[in-house]
Amino acid sequence: MIAIITFSLIAIILIAVAIFSVMQKDLLYAVIGTGVISLILSVFFFLLQAPDVALTEAAIGIALMTIVFIITLRNTSRYEDEKEDSSLEKF
Repeated sequence: MIAIITFSLIAIILIAVAIFSVMQKDLLYAVIGTGVISLILSVFFFLLQAPDVALTEAAIGIALMTIVFIITLRNTSRYEDEKEDSSLEKF
């Protein structure tokens, strides 16, 4: 019973963080949100007794992908601006 409540609570937190990541206008916060999603998924895998998958998710999902996204954001603009001309208006 406690395991079901724990998994349900973690799943609700996972869904909330995913919605947070999708709804963000600041791309840095969205990247941080995806890193948190990977962290929660690695906890899920660990609780499901798959520590090798949890370590892989932690190494690639949390560390590598977050670093790649942050480096990409550093080389581009950080904020999405709805008022600027979109690519459809250029045509």
